[in-house]
Amino acid sequence: MENNTGFTPENEIKIPPIYRIPPPIIQSINWLYNFFFPWWILYFIMAYLSYLFIQINSQIMLNFDLKLFSFIWLKNFFFLFLFAGGIHWWLYIRKNQTLDYKYYAKWPTENNSKFLFKNQVKDNMFWSIVSGCTIWTAFESYVLWLQATGGVTVYLWNEKPLYLLLCTILMPFIGGVHFYIIHRILHIPIIYKIAHQLHHRNINTGPWSGISMHPIEHIFYFSIIILWAFVPADPFVVVLTGIWFGVGPAQSHAGFNKLVLFKTKTLEFADHFHHLHHKHFELNYGNIYAPIDPIFKTFHNGKISPKKK
Repeated sequence: MENNTGFTPENEIKIPPIYRIPPPIIQSINWLYNFFFPWWILYFIMAYLSYLFIQINSQIMLNFDLKLFSFIWLKNFFFLFLFAGGIHWWLYIRKNQTLDYKYYAKWPTENNSKFLFKNQVKDNMFWSIVSGCTIWTAFESYVLWLQATGGVTVYLWNEKPLYLLLCTILMPFIGGVHFYIIHRILHIPIIYKIAHQLHHRNINTGPWSGISMHPIEHIFYFSIIILWAFVPADPFVVVLTGIWFGVGPAQSHAGFNKLVLFKTKTLEFADHFHHLHHKHFELNYGNIYAPIDPIFKTFHNGKISPKKK
């Protein structure tokens, strides 16, 4: 539904059917399919290319030094710039679908002193690349170094394919729980004032808003990668985790509920659930695919907000 302020989806946000007891089989399979496809195809491709890149240059992983850090940083920057920059070019520079399906019917802020360079996009790019990509790289480099040097057990796909498939499938859900916990911490007033308010400058979000955060928040956020310093996995799972949390937010923050293809075909795009958090601030702290918000009465379904205490 279009209105004067932007697009509002007609359907309310519902808890995924996989969490019902007992879960309806057909609906659950359909939900899982829509969750993983088609966007996960892109994330898997990026992770697989990262994996090949690492395997070809595996000797670099043996030393935790500037060479390793630079190597991983360039890889992460490439995919972040390709994905976030590609979405930005398509929707915000080329303006391929104008304001159709945009949550806010206006473009990113310019000439606003609350942003670096007085420009929302440049501000977001700065924090995403300089801080976000760097801290993401630090965590990922450390875990890959541990794996390469025997500091943590590594299971290869030809050894434990079912176990690694389970790690791959569960990773976003475990990360969703982690995100809810650290997000509530970031909303503690003193931490919010010092760090998290930087991300919340972006009410009218865009693809570069995804990981536009204060360095303190980046440390909280990307700490999920450390999971694989304790849980045996393959390097592919590590880089996929980085792609999911480093590149994926460009999609969830893109600002458009749907992506229009060929003028008639549309794909679900930016996350309405998380958009409502940027709109209301004190609701929807987590992710709908790991729905903890209903437990703590902070769930907003897009239609009726929960009563505040």
